[in-house]
Amino acid sequence: MPRYFVTLIVAVALFMETMDSTVIATSLPAIAADLHEDPITLKLALTSYLLSLAVFIPLSGWMADRFGARTVFRAAIVVFTLGSAACGFAQGLPDFILFRIIQGMGGAMMVPVGRLVILRSVPKAELISALAWLTIPALMGPVIGPPLGGFITTVFSWRWIFWINIPVGLIGVILATRYIADIREEGLPPLDVKGFFLSGIGLAGLAFGITTIGQGLFPTGIVLALLAVGVVGIWLYVRHARVTQAPLLDLDLLKVDTFYASVVGGFLYRIGLGALPFLLPLFFQLGFGLTALQSGLLTFASAIGAVAMKTTAAPILRRFGFKRVLVTNAVVSSFFLAAIALFTAGTPHGVILAVLLVGGFFKSLEFTSINSLAYADIDNKAMSRATSFAGVAQQLSLSAGVAMGALVLEVQRIGRPDASVVAGDFPLAFVLVAAIAASSAFVFARLPKGAGANLSGRARPVGVAPEPASQA
Repeated sequence: MPRYFVTLIVAVALFMETMDSTVIATSLPAIAADLHEDPITLKLALTSYLLSLAVFIPLSGWMADRFGARTVFRAAIVVFTLGSAACGFAQGLPDFILFRIIQGMGGAMMVPVGRLVILRSVPKAELISALAWLTIPALMGPVIGPPLGGFITTVFSWRWIFWINIPVGLIGVILATRYIADIREEGLPPLDVKGFFLSGIGLAGLAFGITTIGQGLFPTGIVLALLAVGVVGIWLYVRHARVTQAPLLDLDLLKVDTFYASVVGGFLYRIGLGALPFLLPLFFQLGFGLTALQSGLLTFASAIGAVAMKTTAAPILRRFGFKRVLVTNAVVSSFFLAAIALFTAGTPHGVILAVLLVGGFFKSLEFTSINSLAYADIDNKAMSRATSFAGVAQQLSLSAGVAMGALVLEVQRIGRPDASVVAGDFPLAFVLVAAIAASSAFVFARLPKGAGANLSGRARPVGVAPEPASQA
C-alpha cells in the first residue's frame, strides 16, 4: 500500500477534527434554543473544546511513544467519535460541555499523533508532498464547516452535525488498524507528571483567556485573571523544564534553527489563519447581508486554491529554497489577506473569488513550508516531542487569531446604542492580522541559506554547513 494512503487516512481524521471545531458555530442559535440556553452562554461549548485541546496535546507525543502510534491514533478516533455521538444526545448545557471536552481529548491526540505517523512513515525527501495533503483539510474544514452546519441544522437537526462523524470514525479505525504501523520508542523516560500539570494549568489559562477575549462570555476582570493564571503556569513550567531531564514539552528543541523558525514564525503567521475563518463569514453575512450558504460558496474558493498548491509546493521549494519562499510568500500571502479589507457590498463576486482563490494558494504554500521545515533537522527520537510542541503552538496561535479579530470588532462597536457590528468594522481587523502575519518574514529571514535542503532536495550553497540533526 503506498505511503500516501497513510497520509490520506491521517488527512481524513484531521479534516473531521477541523471541520467539527467550526461546524458548530453556525448552528449555535439552534442548539441554544433546543437546550433552552442563551447563545452567549453556549459558547462555553466552543471554548471547552479548545481548553481540552490545550491541556492534552502536550501529552500526545509521550503517549504515542509509550503505547504505539497506531494504538493511540486509533484510540483517539474512538474517543473523538464517542464524544461526538454523545454531543448529539446532550439534553442540557452541563452534559454538552462535558461531551465537548471528551471530543477535545480525542482531537488532542488524533492530530499530533497522526502527524507523527506520517513523519515516521515517509522519508524526509517526500515529506513536503506528504504534509501538503494535511494542509488541505486544515484549510477546508473551517471553510466548509459553517455552511454545512447551517444546511444540516436547517434541513435535519443540529444533532446530526455530531452524528455524521460516527461512520467517518468507524472507517478511520478500520483503515488505521489495517494500514498504519504501530511504531513506538524503546527506553522511554517516565511521564513528566509535574510538567503535565504545570503546562496544563498554563496552557488552559492562556487558551481559555485568549478565546474569551471579545466574546462577551465573562467580565474583563475574569478574562484578565485567566490570562494571568496562564502566564504564571507557563513561567512555572519553564522553570521546571530547565531542570528536568525529560520535560513533557522540550524547550531545547527551540535551539534548532529550523524548528524555532517554524514555531515562532509560524505562530505569527497563523494568527492570520485563525482570524480569517472567524472574520470572513461575519464580513459577508453581517456586512454584506449574504446568507450562510452564499458566504460559504465564496469562502470555499480559498480551499480550492489550497488544493491547487498540493502538487506545486515541492517543486517551488526545490527551485527557490525554504528561506526565500517563507520570507517572500509571508508578505505576498499577507497582501491577499489585507486585500479583503477593500471588499464592499458592490465588489463583483468574481473579483472576490479570484482574490480568495489566489490567496488560498499562497497561504497553503506558506503553511506547507512552515509545517515541513519544523521537522527538517529533528532526529527520529525527538519527533514525538516536536509534534507535541508544534501542536501546542499551532493551537494557541489559531486561538490568538480569533481573539485578535474579535477584539478589534468589539472595540469598534463600543458606544453604539445597539452594539451592532457593521461592514466598516472589518477592514481594520483584516489589515491588522495581515500585518501580524507578514511580520513572520523577519523570523524566517534569520534562517541559514541552506535551511531545509534535506527536505526540498535543493543543493546547499557553497560554504554552508549542514544543519545539526538535533540539539534536543
